Order: sequence, then C-alpha cells, then structure tokens
Amino acid sequence: MTDQPTPDARLRSSGSLRRRLALQLVGSAAVLASLLFFAVLGFTRDVSQRSHDSILLASATSLMDSVTIEEGQVTLDIPYAALSMLGNISDDRVFYRVTLDDSTLTGYGDLPEAPAGARLEEPGYWTGSYRGAGLRSVTLRRRMSLDSGAAGIAITVAQTREGQQAELAALTRSALALGGGFFAIAALLALWTAQSSIRPLQVLTGVVSRRGPKDLRPVQRAVPSEMLPLVHSLNRFIERLRVSLTRSEEFIAEAAHRVRTPLATVRTQAEITLRRVEKPENRNSLREMIRAIDESSRAAGQLLDHAMVTFRTDSLERKPVDLQALAEELVGRLRPVAELKDIALVLEAGSVPPVPGDAILIQNALRNILDNAIKYAPPDSEVAISVTMDQSAVTIAVTDEAGGFPEAEKNALTERFVRGSNAAGTIGSGLGLTIAREVAEAHGGRLVLSTSSTGAGACVSLSFPLS
Repeated sequence: MTDQPTPDARLRSSGSLRRRLALQLVGSAAVLASLLFFAVLGFTRDVSQRSHDSILLASATSLMDSVTIEEGQVTLDIPYAALSMLGNISDDRVFYRVTLDDSTLTGYGDLPEAPAGARLEEPGYWTGSYRGAGLRSVTLRRRMSLDSGAAGIAITVAQTREGQQAELAALTRSALALGGGFFAIAALLALWTAQSSIRPLQVLTGVVSRRGPKDLRPVQRAVPSEMLPLVHSLNRFIERLRVSLTRSEEFIAEAAHRVRTPLATVRTQAEITLRRVEKPENRNSLREMIRAIDESSRAAGQLLDHAMVTFRTDSLERKPVDLQALAEELVGRLRPVAELKDIALVLEAGSVPPVPGDAILIQNALRNILDNAIKYAPPDSEVAISVTMDQSAVTIAVTDEAGGFPEAEKNALTERFVRGSNAAGTIGSGLGLTIAREVAEAHGGRLVLSTSSTGAGACVSLSFPLS
C-alpha cells in the first residue's frame, strides 16, 4: 500500500486548467501581436509615403520656382538640385514634364499628370505604371500672366517605386520581427502566468496528499480568495470523515464485544444443559444448537475482524513489528486450544529484523491462518510455524497435515465466503484466508497457498517486505 493516492479511473477530466489558461493567454498574445504588426506596418508605410511625397513635392516646387517670364515668354532653368535630391534617396529613375496650357515645354511628353487637387495651388499625387515600372508622381499647377493672356503651367515630377518598395519590404520585415518578438515574450509570460496561477492549487494538493492516514486536521494553509470555498468544503468533508471514522471504530469494537460475549454465554449454558440431559433426541438437539452457536460466533467474529481489517488498512500506520515475538505470543495463546485436539504447535523462529506494519492486522491474519490449521488438522498431528528471512522480506509459514488444498480451487480460496470442497462438516465462514490476503497486500506483501514439502498437508505463507 503506497502513501500516494492513485487516480480513480472513473473520474473524468475536463482538460488541464493550466493548458486552458495558457492557450487563452497565448491566443490573446497572438491577437495583440497581430494588431501590433498591422498598426506598426500601417504607420511606417504612411510615414514612408509621406516622406517620399515630401521629397517629390520639394523637387517639383524647386522646378516651379525656377520658372520665369522673359519678354513675354516662359523660360525654365532646371536646377541640378531639383532632381538630384530624388537620386540621393534611391537608385530609382526620375522623370519630369513641364507643360504650358497642355503643351509640353520640356521633359517626357507622355508622362501622365496627377489629378488636380481641391484647389489650384494644392499639389496632386498619382500612383500608377509608366514604361513598365511602378510610378509615384506629383503635379504642381499655377496660373501665370503672359503678353497673350493668362496661361496655366504644370510641372510633374515622378520617380519609380523600386526603392520605395524595397524600403517598405524592409519596414514590413521589421514590423514582423517586432510583432514576432512581442508574441514570443507574451507567450512566455502567458505560460509563466498560467503556471503561477495554478501553483496555489498544486501547493494545496501537496499539503493534503502528504498527510498521514490519521491526520484529519482541517486545512489551515493560506490560499487565494477564489480557493477559499474549496478549502471550506474540504475542511467540512474532513470533519465529517473524522466523525464517521471515529463512530465506525467505536461501533466495530462495541459490536465485537456485544456479539461475542452473549454467544459465548449461550454456548456455555448449552454445554451445561447437555451434561444434564439424558434423552438422546434432546442431546442431539443441544449438540445442533451448540454447533449453530459456534458457526454464528465464528461468522460474526470473522465478519467483525474483516470490518476491522478493512477499516485499519484504509488508514494503515506503519511501525516496526517483531514477527518472531508476535508469532511466539500467538502460539502461546492458541496452544491450549490445539492441545484439546491433541495437535502440537511447533514454532521455528530465528532472529529476524522488524518489518514496518500494523501489529494488530498482522496478528489477526496469522491467527486466522493458525485457526484454520488447527481446525482442519487431524488429531495427533503437528502444525509447524516458521519465521524466516530472505534479502527483501520476512516470511511466516504455517504448515499442517490436513491433506492440503484442492488444486482446482486454490486460486479461489482467498475470495470472500469461498470454502473448499473438503471443508464440508467443518465450522467456518470462508473469511480467514481473505483477511490474511488483504492484510498481506495492505503491507505490500503477499499470501501464498501451496502444498507442504511432505505432501501431507497445506502450507500458507505470509510475506512482508523489509522496507
């Protein structure tokens, strides 16, 4: 029997709370990272476009400022700085066009003009394709007075977008790296938060699971306020369990006393009456009564023993038990009963180390095995008890001369209320070997049924581990 509780296969799990919390937090981090990515990407693209448009506008304004009127004619001296400022930011191609009333004065005649702004003085911007390349252009328009009258002049400056697109791609990668880094950090924080959130629950589980079988004190460890209802419910359950176990222990002890004592009294009175009765039919009736009392007494006693074993194994306390001394004491108590049937109890016990266990349970198991051996052994026979040790366990073996166990029934004899076919006519309840097996298993040991080395009887062995 281990100290750690084993999970009940019937319990259903709705999933891991830590995993559920971590997934929710990581999902939230993914959404926030996506929003951050698109927000940064949109902002950087807008800033890049505004910067590029500002340079285009500055170039067009420089050209417009170089326009003069001499002798009634429009003249344009294109300054070098007007177009070179565009070449400084990238290796894109630059185009320009100057028109006067829709007639091209200089530049690329097929270069499209940008749509007009809301007012004449406002620049117009256009994005499109020109000569197989993406283009971004700006057009400035002004009205000028000539000798022939007012005329409209338009200056368009354009630049291909390869450099801008490369810059936008770099900005996109930066935004993606920023979003990915934010997600990675947020995911790690989410996992840490999920683990930290359930840590109080894990601590509470450890506090409860590390308690001994008799430790039914209320839980007093500080917990988060959300867990207080759980701890209150647990403490109420522990209190109910403590009261129930106390009442059960008291009931078993009281029942054992109140059932065994009246039956023993009735049996004694029946035996006294049997000595006084002379009629054969009355004597036979009294003998049947005594037999029925013996059966009832043994069945009630073993049922109470089984209840006691079940109760104590549920809260097993392990203390060092000297099996040699225990066997010697029990043999001394049962020797008078064996001598009434002319059965000799022979104990062979060497020096063995103590084993961890419950002395009351082990004594109960050994007593049931010895009771069976004495009950089934023929008169003028011997019941041998040996206490031996190997590297890992101490074994108590009880060997009789009662003919042994039926081979086909051997595996079933340790089940409750199961008796062998050779037990007909013998008082018993079928619980003795069951009690012995449950005690051995509760201590991590085992019960072995076999035929004695001489073949004349049965050998029942109880093995208990040394640690």
